Amino acid sequence: MRNDSLINKIDWVVVLLYTVLVFSGWLNIYAADFDPDESHGILNFSMSSGKQLIWIGTSVVIILLIMLLDFRFYDSFAYIIYGVLIFFLIAVLIFGQEVAGSKSWFQLGAFKFQPSEFTKFAAALGLAKYLSKSTRKSSELKSQATGFLIFFVPLALIILQGDLGTAMVFGSLTLVMFREGLHPLFLIIGLGVVVLFLLTLLVSQTVLLIGVVVITILVLGFVAKSPVKIGVVLVSGVLVAGFIRSVDFILTDVLKPHQQKRVMSLINPNADPLGVGWNVTQSKIAIGSGGLTGKGYLEGTQTKFDFVPEQTTDFIFCTIGEEQGWIGSFLLIVMFCALFVRLVQLAERQKSSFARIYGYGVVSILFFHFAVNIAMTIGLFPVIGIPLPFFSYGGSSLWGFTILLFSFLKLDAHRMQVLQRL
Repeated sequence: MRNDSLINKIDWVVVLLYTVLVFSGWLNIYAADFDPDESHGILNFSMSSGKQLIWIGTSVVIILLIMLLDFRFYDSFAYIIYGVLIFFLIAVLIFGQEVAGSKSWFQLGAFKFQPSEFTKFAAALGLAKYLSKSTRKSSELKSQATGFLIFFVPLALIILQGDLGTAMVFGSLTLVMFREGLHPLFLIIGLGVVVLFLLTLLVSQTVLLIGVVVITILVLGFVAKSPVKIGVVLVSGVLVAGFIRSVDFILTDVLKPHQQKRVMSLINPNADPLGVGWNVTQSKIAIGSGGLTGKGYLEGTQTKFDFVPEQTTDFIFCTIGEEQGWIGSFLLIVMFCALFVRLVQLAERQKSSFARIYGYGVVSILFFHFAVNIAMTIGLFPVIGIPLPFFSYGGSSLWGFTILLFSFLKLDAHRMQVLQRL
C-alpha cells in the first residue's frame, strides 16, 4: 500500500483523541510536579514533564515504525511475540529490580523497563491469533479453556512479581471471550464471586453460612426436582460455603499486608486515615476542592504542596479534578468514552476475525485501566497502582499503550486488503 493511501485510510478520529489525551496528560504532569518557588519550566528534563516529553517523542517514532510494518506481521508473529514476553516475565523474576514491593523492572543504567506493560499487547495478540485460527467454536469448553490459559499465564507470573494491580488487567480480556461466544453465565458467576467476597468483609461468616444453607434448602424444595438439578444445587452450595470460609486465607496468605489494608480501607475509609487511607482521602479532598470549574491551571493547592503521593502517575486524575473542576473531569471522561466507542466501531467493521478480536482486546485493556484508575482516585476501588492510559507519567506504560493502540489502527487501515485476499 502506498504511503498516501495509508494516510488516507488511518482512522484520524482515534489519532486525534490519542494526541489530545497525551498532550493533556503532559500538561497535567507538569502541574502535578509544579513548584511555585522554583523556576523550572515545562521543558526542564530533570522534571517529570521533561522526561515525559522524551517518552512522547519516542512514542511518535514507535508509531512511525508500526505504520511501516506489514500488517500481516501481527498475525504471523503473534505467538512468537507472546512467547518472547512470557520469557521476559520469567527473567524479571530472576534478574529484575524490586520497586515499591514489586519485582517487575529491569534496570539498565538510568533506563528502566517493565515487561508487563508490553505483555498486555502480547496477550491480546496471542488470544486473537488462537481464537481466529481455531477450528473449534470459541463457545466450546476446550477452546474457552485454552483462551483463558493464554492470558492466565502472564497474570500468574505478574502475581509472582508482586504486582497484583497489573495482573488484574489481564482478567479484562475475559470480555473478549464474551464477544466471541462465552456464555454470560460466566460473567454472572464472576460478579457473584466479587459481591460475595465483599459481603464476607462486611457481614459475619456465620451469618453468611446460615444464609447459604437456608437458600440451598429453599431452592431444593421449590426449584430442584430432578436428581441432576439437586446435585448441581448441593455442589453450588458447598462451593459457596467453601469460598466464604476461604476469604480469611486469601486476605492473610495471598494478599500482602499493604494490599490487605487497601481492601479494608475500601470497606472502611476512616480505618487508617494517616496510613493506607491517606492517598485516597487527599485525592478526594483535591477533587472536591475543585468544585465546578476548578482553581485554575497550576493553582491547585493540594497539587502544589504534594499532599497526594504518586500524583503524576496513579493519582493524576485528582490534578485535573482540582485545577479544572467537574467540567474538566467530565470532558476528560467524555474523551475516553469517545475513544472506546470509536474503537468498538472499528473492531466491528473488521473483515478478519483476528483484527476484530484484537480490537476488542485493546478496548478491554484500555477500559479496565480507565475505569479502575478513576474509581480508585475517588475511593470506589482499592488502590492497586495502575496508570491512566496516555495520561499518567511513565515511559513503559506510554509505549505499551501506544503499541497496543496503533497496531490496531494499522490493522484497521488494511482491513479491505484482508477482504480482497479472502
